Amino acid sequence: MVKEKEFPVEYTGMNVLIMGLGLHGGGLESARHLAAHGAKLTVTDLRDEKTLAPSIEKLKAAGISARYVLGHHSIEDFENADLVIKNPGVPPNSPYLQRSVRIETDISLFLAASPARLIAVTGSKGKSSTSSAIHWVLDQARKHSLLPGKAYLGGNITVSPLTFLDTLTAEDDVVLELSSWQLGDLGGRRLLKPRAAVLTAIMPDHLDRYGAMEAYVADKRVIYQGQDKTDATIAADDSWGQSFLAETPGRPMVYAERPLPEGTAGGWVEKTTRRGLVRSASGEIVELVPEKVLVPGSHQKKNLLAAGLALLDLGLPADFIRESLGSFPGLEHRLEFFHESRGIRFYNDTAATIPEAAAAAVEAFDRPVVLVSGGTDKNLDFSCLVKAAVKAKAVILLAGTGSEKLRRLLDQAAIPYRGPWDSVDGAVYSALETAAAGDVVVLSPGCASFGMFLNEFDRGHKWKDAVLRLA
Repeated sequence: MVKEKEFPVEYTGMNVLIMGLGLHGGGLESARHLAAHGAKLTVTDLRDEKTLAPSIEKLKAAGISARYVLGHHSIEDFENADLVIKNPGVPPNSPYLQRSVRIETDISLFLAASPARLIAVTGSKGKSSTSSAIHWVLDQARKHSLLPGKAYLGGNITVSPLTFLDTLTAEDDVVLELSSWQLGDLGGRRLLKPRAAVLTAIMPDHLDRYGAMEAYVADKRVIYQGQDKTDATIAADDSWGQSFLAETPGRPMVYAERPLPEGTAGGWVEKTTRRGLVRSASGEIVELVPEKVLVPGSHQKKNLLAAGLALLDLGLPADFIRESLGSFPGLEHRLEFFHESRGIRFYNDTAATIPEAAAAAVEAFDRPVVLVSGGTDKNLDFSCLVKAAVKAKAVILLAGTGSEKLRRLLDQAAIPYRGPWDSVDGAVYSALETAAAGDVVVLSPGCASFGMFLNEFDRGHKWKDAVLRLA
């Protein structure tokens, strides 16, 4: 029987301000959790009531009463709050936060109270796939009675861990996907001590907020700073990964694209078969990721290898990891195959919000690709996407500041394109005019979603809806 936790007495009756209700669960679940434990809530968000209606209705349906300050913030609310729950999208130098007595996030509340074993994953791209693959295998292990308890998945993947905090025991596993912003909010707190910390590919991202890669990556480093030698840190064999592995207090493990020398802990993706291999303690080469997996792309193989190394260090057998990773179905919004019409296969890769990710999507397929790309710029370099676009059968652009930047580069490279379209329907019609049987049409924007969409997931849902209506 799960013992009910006693919520800290100091929250009962406290005036708690939720800064950023949002639409993905963080602010919503913080409000639910704190209200259930006696807090008096005020919710403030720069978005208006109409935009936030889905989250507000969920709070009301749960019987949670709160005072709402929407469309603006009031400095008095921050000064009078005993506790402010910060949305990770809010910069830490916000003048409102500077007037706050105490600041927490849904992640910090969770980490302070969770009794479960923790696996944490971050990176620029691949963190959601890697987190979900680890959770998939841990869940499969429990279905086969290899582990006690339950496996949970939360964090930046749009599931607040506060949704399951009150049910956790020490026998459970929690996989947390953590963004740089979420990690930055934890910096210096020493709340985060993952049994396994996984860092996926590091690429330029959010430079409109950070200004420089070093500042961006500094927040990523928080993931392992609370570890010790009982924990493992898994990172890539590149310059960023090497710097992580050199400084982590945990045990370093590397994933690479070439065989590792004896004595180096980790694994590699075999060049010919693209299997993920690891050298066992006895020196035997063991297959950890099978040749055939359900989601295409060499980048996915590296994500699965990173996941496999974490799972192996957690004590699961290599053959079970291999079989389970081979059946991992992938994720919505990440090279998600969702429709086929007239021999054309349609994919949703809306989570590809940086140029490198969109370029990887083009490279993932062995058939002609019609690429739907573009959106809002985040002060990123599009040259790699232009290089990949040479291999695409056609390029179709959505409207946005990033698309205008991309257009200039495509023109310089003499690469034709269609658009930019200011509607998803226009992009779908254009794709249908271009694609033929045997082709792939993939939405892989390489840009942020702001402007035409509420967020990247709204973009993905609207893309799938338009394709299903029109194709």
